[in-house]
Amino acid sequence: MQTEIFLALLVFAFTTSVTPGPNNMMLFASGVNFGFLRTIPHMCGIGVGFLVLLLAVGFGLGALLETVPLFYTALKFAGGGYLLWIAWKIGTSRSLDEGKAGARPMRFLEAAAFQWVNPKAWIMAVTAMATYTNAQNYAASVMIVGLAFAIVNFPSVSTWAGFGSALRQWLSHPVRLKWFNISMALLLVASLWPMLR
Repeated sequence: MQTEIFLALLVFAFTTSVTPGPNNMMLFASGVNFGFLRTIPHMCGIGVGFLVLLLAVGFGLGALLETVPLFYTALKFAGGGYLLWIAWKIGTSRSLDEGKAGARPMRFLEAAAFQWVNPKAWIMAVTAMATYTNAQNYAASVMIVGLAFAIVNFPSVSTWAGFGSALRQWLSHPVRLKWFNISMALLLVASLWPMLR
């Protein structure tokens, strides 16, 4: 892959990873409610889960989506349903976690598995593979696309958890936290609209 194409790929990977979407809204809320350190497994799960999804799309799953559109539709609605449930949990949370029983951030495997029902992740993966792979050297170009996303993913998603963590003290006031969590839940639901049309 030529240097200028790889740089364009890095820009694409960064902008799609850092812009608002279900993962970043959940990380922002997790940073506020649980702090940055307790959100690290969630961030790592996103990176690993998306990389596995991206490579699977590159090595054949993308063709399945084209031949069986119903599969993609089912994934979109499963992901949408799961996001609505997460939005409900965030929107009804009324206090910062201080070690309370039952309150916990998303775990590594949960975050990794979520990528498989995250509509934005599928759109990013299919677009990246369609745009930045080369038919003459396909396997290597799929791996290069994966490398580009691996480079930018953690810094991108950690920004959102960091912003949330920075607001943690200010949002320790119950009324502010209530409206923050409701706002995050509504933004999470709104992030579904472009992907579920």
